[in-house]
Amino acid sequence: MSVLAAVLIAAGALLLVIAAWGVITLPDALARQHAATKAGTLALALVCAGAAAAVPQADWAWRLALIVGFLLATLPVASHLLARAAVREAALEEQVARAPRVGDAADVTRAAE
Repeated sequence: MSVLAAVLIAAGALLLVIAAWGVITLPDALARQHAATKAGTLALALVCAGAAAAVPQADWAWRLALIVGFLLATLPVASHLLARAAVREAALEEQVARAPRVGDAADVTRAAE
């Protein structure tokens, strides 16, 4: 195994541990799903990149690229759906509806100050 492959796999494993720790210790559902999806996606992409560097064969490279593609396509959608479910479960829909949006007049006046 090359040094690059070992570094990528180790970095991915470390990020997976950090993501798992975040899921356990963060206070609310939105923060936990953020840790699971964002760090988990990057960690698994690093592990797949390390595996591709460890086994430099074309038949494995396209499979690993396909795995990373599926991760990048599905995990943001799953994260969004989990966040919506958490907002609905906590009955925060009214607060979310009242929150300022990007481009609102309140944002423009704050930026001018």
